[in-house]
Amino acid sequence: MKNLLIESHCIFPTQDIIKTANFYEQKMGFTAVHYLNGNEPHICLYRDTTEIILTKTNGQKVIPNRDLYGYGYDAYFITKNQKKLQEELLNSNVNIVRSLVNTDYNNKEFVVEDIDGRWIAFGIKVG
Repeated sequence: MKNLLIESHCIFPTQDIIKTANFYEQKMGFTAVHYLNGNEPHICLYRDTTEIILTKTNGQKVIPNRDLYGYGYDAYFITKNQKKLQEELLNSNVNIVRSLVNTDYNNKEFVVEDIDGRWIAFGIKVG
């Protein structure tokens, strides 16, 4: 079968779209492009080939998957050099909630918590 899917982007609703964008720019190395005057105001965050789209929540608090469902990440980004990225994020004072490990499902990954409480994993399947 032909590969029909190419990429995906995460969509993160947030109470304070500017504050969240600033966190991703200042702490996680993303570049923000603001589209706040559009019919659906949003901010696109870019880093390498990864994109996150921030939208407004109309005031509702962000509830991470682990709080809604008992476990789970809110996003998973594939990366080949987890150790270097983890060091970079540690140096930027990003909260590392799970340090780099090999998981029981055969991934090498680490997990950070963003400013809105989301858990974001960075990893890749090994072996």
